[in-house]
Amino acid sequence: MHQDEGLIEYIRELLAPLGAVSVRKMFGGHGIYYDGLMICIVIDGGLFLKTDEETRPGFKAAGCAPFIYESKGKRVEMSYWSAPEDAMDSPAAMTPWARLAYAAAVRKANAKPVRKPRKS
Repeated sequence: MHQDEGLIEYIRELLAPLGAVSVRKMFGGHGIYYDGLMICIVIDGGLFLKTDEETRPGFKAAGCAPFIYESKGKRVEMSYWSAPEDAMDSPAAMTPWARLAYAAAVRKANAKPVRKPRKS
C-alpha cells in the first residue's frame, strides 16, 4: 500500500459531510476533488487545502504553511496550504476548512482568464 493510501481513506472520512469526493493520482501524490474541482492535494504524507487571497490569511493565522517544491533550483509556493492540526481530528473540525478550500476553488474556476499580450 502506498504511504498516502491510508491517509486518503481517512481524508475521505473527514470530508464526508461535504458529500462524495473523488481522488486522482498526480505528480507523485493525489488530487482530491469535490463537485469537479480540486480542493486538496495529498503528498509526502500531508494534506494541503486550496487557498486564495481571500482564505490564505485564515490558514496563516491557524499556523498552516504552503506546500513548496523545488523546480530548476527555485522554490515554488503553491496555492495549497497544510490543514490546521485540529482539523485533522474529526469531520466536524475539518468541514469549515474544506468549505473554504472549495470556495477558493470555485473562485479560481470562475475567474476570468488573464490574457497574454500579443507579440508584434
